[in-house]
Amino acid sequence: MLEHLVAVPSADVTEVATAVGVSPAEAERALRHLADSALVLQIDATAPRWAAGPPRSSLSALVARRRAELARVEGLVERLHEVYEAVSGPRAAHLVEVLEREDEVPARYGQLLKGSSVEVLHLAKPPYVTATQASVAESGVAPGVRMRSVYETEGFTDAVSLKTALRGTGQGGELRLAARLPVKLVVFDRVAALLPVRGDRPAAGSMVVHSPALVVALVALFESVWERADPVSLASRHDGPAPKGSLTTVGPDRRTWEILHMMATGMKDEAIARVLKVSRRTVQKHVSDAGSLLGARTRFQIALLAAERGWLKESVTGGGTGR
Repeated sequence: MLEHLVAVPSADVTEVATAVGVSPAEAERALRHLADSALVLQIDATAPRWAAGPPRSSLSALVARRRAELARVEGLVERLHEVYEAVSGPRAAHLVEVLEREDEVPARYGQLLKGSSVEVLHLAKPPYVTATQASVAESGVAPGVRMRSVYETEGFTDAVSLKTALRGTGQGGELRLAARLPVKLVVFDRVAALLPVRGDRPAAGSMVVHSPALVVALVALFESVWERADPVSLASRHDGPAPKGSLTTVGPDRRTWEILHMMATGMKDEAIARVLKVSRRTVQKHVSDAGSLLGARTRFQIALLAAERGWLKESVTGGGTGR
């Protein structure tokens, strides 16, 4: 609206409304608001017409007012923080923030994740996040934020961990596996870290570490784990479409689906064979065939890619009964 008035000597409400594609009433309200900010002026009272003021002087005055308002807000923030620290105790107490209530952890995790702008480092071991925590972080990291995750190999068997890993790698995250991780840990932009108070008792609460020295030590711990962890190759996820009629397009048969589903829940081949009343060799053949079709080399990759393609859902899209 202001751009239109700058380009013409003057205009009435109807002309302005037509030029910017709004109703005359909306144009009238907007012109009154611009007049209050000294950006436009009414030049004829009997047949009201509107004209723009000199943009350099009028807009510079508006910017100056906004800067003054921002400076007042910044001063208020500092005063409020001083009062907060005086009431909450010594500054050192804020180097570690303790989360005691169960609902605090996912909420604080979501805040820290959304506030990250550079990098998120993640060591994941059982028990994994609950459905509530997963939903808090469903949107994942912001575009451009690097996500590196290491999952504990033995514990990477449940549906939540599969879904979490797929979401992270789907957004460009890097994924590795390692045995016996020392601790559950998330580091946000190398300035804050979230970890449990006690590794053997997750219900005991979690803490957010703000101490620069402690965060540096936790980053060093992550990097040492990352270096010895095994990268997970998901190159086959970006291959072209599978040949028409292959298992990757029509889905697994019933027996393959049953085996993959049990494998994804952590069951060993011997246990699966006993449940399905088939031989261990039959179980291994179904897993091997699925791996070949998916382009996966390890059982972990088979489970991950099968989940991504929807093979682990509660229905079977393929035909046949298996053997």
